[in-house]
Amino acid sequence: MPEGIQTCTSSYSVDEVVARLETLLQEKGIKLFCVVDHSGEAKTAGLEMPATKLLIFGNPKGGTPVMLAAPSAALDLPLKILVSESGEGKTLLSWNDPAWLQQRHSFPEEFIPNLSAAGVLARKAAE
Repeated sequence: MPEGIQTCTSSYSVDEVVARLETLLQEKGIKLFCVVDHSGEAKTAGLEMPATKLLIFGNPKGGTPVMLAAPSAALDLPLKILVSESGEGKTLLSWNDPAWLQQRHSFPEEFIPNLSAAGVLARKAAE
């Protein structure tokens, strides 16, 4: 994987993982801003791609301090999880590594835990 991206796999389908993530976000009181259906939009344009959806979510209590410390972090926030089908038919969940985001935007290391939800949620949804 490219630098700064973490990934795990799941035996569930893309749609099942997305549903699991939506449930987890709701249970945790984390706002789901939107789900971008890349493969659905590709189909609308007459193109085909494996199932691919991007969930954009966050919590202002965690993200706002990061953006106040480093305004450029708004380029990478809110948090995102990409759920996609690999060429081998596996479901992949990918997200930005919080430590990489800290290096990229130079915010204080104490804010790294504020951005750890994506990895925690992805791994839980993949189980």
